[in-house]
Amino acid sequence: MAGVTAPTTATPIVALDFDGVETALRMVQEIKDLCGFFKVGSELFTAAGPSVVAALRAAGCEVFLDLKFHDIPNTVARAAAQAAAAGARLLTVHATGGAPMIAAAVQAAGGGCGVLAVTVLTSLDRETLGDAWGRSDVDVETEVVRLAGLARRAGALGVVCSGREAPAVRAAHGDALRLLIPGIRLAGGSAHDQARVATPGAAARAGASYLVLGRAVTGATDPRAAMRQVLAELADPGR
Repeated sequence: MAGVTAPTTATPIVALDFDGVETALRMVQEIKDLCGFFKVGSELFTAAGPSVVAALRAAGCEVFLDLKFHDIPNTVARAAAQAAAAGARLLTVHATGGAPMIAAAVQAAGGGCGVLAVTVLTSLDRETLGDAWGRSDVDVETEVVRLAGLARRAGALGVVCSGREAPAVRAAHGDALRLLIPGIRLAGGSAHDQARVATPGAAARAGASYLVLGRAVTGATDPRAAMRQVLAELADPGR
């Protein structure tokens, strides 16, 4: 996609999962010399609105707006246009919204904002996904690869998937899709409410273009030390 430069290594993005802009910006100021890309998700966006995107851009940071749009194509297109105009560098839609919806978001977002299609949430395992979809034979990896293909045909920049499915997506689609891997945890850290997690090094080895770190950094006693540990793993992911 024109305007969105491909990362040469996995780019870390820190999730600002806070309930207010002041708390979020304190975290940004603490670690922005180590990480200049931040995720704004539903909690923070609902609390602060588009102003938080403007504040992050004013601080010289890139913004991943993770609102997972899922609606009729016209509504999603209008939302994507607003996200791009606000300064988001990446945004998410649900792949299960269908190819026309994804394509509408891509067109509306334009060249400076990449659209990533969420395949299967990392909080879901085989049983919970099957229960949600009313099927007893759901294979998570198969569904992730299938939805990645749909996103690729619709022109998405990439997809969101867990580190477990990333090698299969990379094998099926090569470099045609950027992979954003959430649910990143440092070795020995708690998985919290995630069912499918990966360490930074494992995500990088699996082919991640971007990886999202939340409580592993923001909930650490020393967020700067945690961020340095992440960067060390990404600098030598094979160790």
